[in-house]
Amino acid sequence: MNKTFYQFLMTQRNPGSADPIAEFANNAFYDQSFPKQVDQFDQISKYLEENASYLPNMEIFDDAWKLYQESM
Repeated sequence: MNKTFYQFLMTQRNPGSADPIAEFANNAFYDQSFPKQVDQFDQISKYLEENASYLPNMEIFDDAWKLYQESM
């Protein structure tokens, strides 16, 4: 069974880290509305662009998505 993007992202959490992907994961963990069951790039990207003020730029999401794809 493949992981959703959210499940993958949670493996990147590290509260003490200054790594941008770890910070993204830490913040997504507290985002009650994050699309946890979605595994489509466009849907997640749209959600983040419209709702994730905690994400300083979409390049961080792009990098995380690339790692997600590589992990599959």
